[in-house]
Amino acid sequence: MSATEVSGKILLDADALSRTLSRIAHEIIEANPDLAEVALVGIQTRGVPLARRLARLIEERAGEAPELGAVDITFYRDDVTVRGGEAPLAAQPLVRATQLDFPLDGRTVVLVDDVLYTGRTIRAAIEALFDYGRPARVQLAVLVDRGHRELPIRPDYVGKNLPTSRGERIQVQLVEVDEVDAVLLVSSPEEESR
Repeated sequence: MSATEVSGKILLDADALSRTLSRIAHEIIEANPDLAEVALVGIQTRGVPLARRLARLIEERAGEAPELGAVDITFYRDDVTVRGGEAPLAAQPLVRATQLDFPLDGRTVVLVDDVLYTGRTIRAAIEALFDYGRPARVQLAVLVDRGHRELPIRPDYVGKNLPTSRGERIQVQLVEVDEVDAVLLVSSPEEESR
C-alpha cells in the first residue's frame, strides 16, 4: 500500500520517523548497560522491521548488536476464536512466523510494535513470549502511543504520543512492508463500533 492509496494527515514523514527511531535506540542503550543480555523482539507485522532498524541503530551507536527475534500473536489474541471444524465467525488474521533463535531465560526482552492502542496486542505478545522462556524482564518500545488503553500496559520507550479519537486510526507505513515511510492519521468510522 503506498502513501497515495491511504488518505490521511501525515503525522511523521520519513525523516521524522528516522529521528524518532534514533532516539528510541539511544534510550534503549542508556537503560540497558549490558546489551549482550538484550533481545529485540518485533511483533508481526510492522514491529519486525522496526526491531531490525532499532538493532542496526543500536549496533552503530554501541558497537554491539542485540539479539533479534519476531513473535506472532495470532493464537494468543482474545478476539480470535478457533472452532472445531466450523467456519470462523469473523475473518481470521494471517498467521506469521515466530522466530526466537536464542534463549529468552534471564534476558531483557524489548518487545517492539508500531502502535500501542488498547494494550491487548502487547498482552498477547507477553503471553506468547512466556511460552518460549522466562525473560528476566520485558520492556516495551512503540513508535506511536495513541491512547485508549483497556489494559494496564505502559511503554518504556515511546516514539510519539499521538492522542486520537476512537473514530481515528494511526496508519504506520514502512518501506519494508509498504514501500514508503510515514505515519498517518486516518479517519476510521468502523473503530467507533468496537
